[in-house]
Amino acid sequence: MPELPDVEVYLEALRLRILGEPLEGARLASPFLLRTVEPPLASFVGRRVTDLRRLGKRIVIGYEGELFMVLHLMITGRLHWKPRGAKIAGKIGLAAFDFPTGTLLLNEASAKKRAALHLVEGEAALAAYDPGGLEVLDADLDAFRAALTAESHTLKRALTDPHLLSGIGNSYSDEILHRAKLSPFRLTGQLTPREMETLFQATRDVLTEWTARLRAEAGDGFPEKVTAFHLKMAVHGRFGQPCPVCGTPVQRIVYADSEANYCPTCQTGGRLLADRALSQLLKKDWPKTLEELEARKRGVV
Repeated sequence: MPELPDVEVYLEALRLRILGEPLEGARLASPFLLRTVEPPLASFVGRRVTDLRRLGKRIVIGYEGELFMVLHLMITGRLHWKPRGAKIAGKIGLAAFDFPTGTLLLNEASAKKRAALHLVEGEAALAAYDPGGLEVLDADLDAFRAALTAESHTLKRALTDPHLLSGIGNSYSDEILHRAKLSPFRLTGQLTPREMETLFQATRDVLTEWTARLRAEAGDGFPEKVTAFHLKMAVHGRFGQPCPVCGTPVQRIVYADSEANYCPTCQTGGRLLADRALSQLLKKDWPKTLEELEARKRGVV
């Protein structure tokens, strides 16, 4: 799912292409994309784009007369900038928005069409789509601490809760926790003042660094290759590969539709975190350390 760095780079590219431009036409290929009917989509046509902003992981395109398109790309939704009048792509194409400068295409690779477009009139109505999470890059340590400890959660869950923190998802939460050298299953209320400060700084640094990196990769072009997996990431999507800090193989925990990637040496004192499905299957045989895991692989235990 595109997160804060990805969405910010999308917005920067869109500002250069459609800000101040009128929407000439909107073409929908999937009836499931549009989740609202008032105001009607036709009422946006002919109006100029006056604003582009982010609400959590959502992209907001504002038009004259306080009309807003609120786009949530979900897991596999992606934007593409093409020459004016470009065709919607086959099975993965959801919509096309035509401007004098080109056409913005929305595609979704997954068979489960989860991307959503809401049409909204007025700032008050738009506010209802804001999950309310803290914008960490605009906050101080005290505000960060208050948001993170508002409820008792694991760090992984707290970082990815849009009602607590804004714009952070599965990918960058892994990177943040690795940078802070904290376990994804550590409880928010257990952090020492120094650990909280370290996590705050790691969150700001990771989001800032990756935004700059993705901006540099896109250059003057449109960010066409938005992905949750990058070769330069430390742990996310790098299961079994060496940690760039200590060389320990990266481990992961799979749960529901998500996963947590971590380095046992850097983050958990060498202890392996129990994957729920595997630990239920293996029960007492679940290895507690990386050494035990390697021994089982070699058939020693």
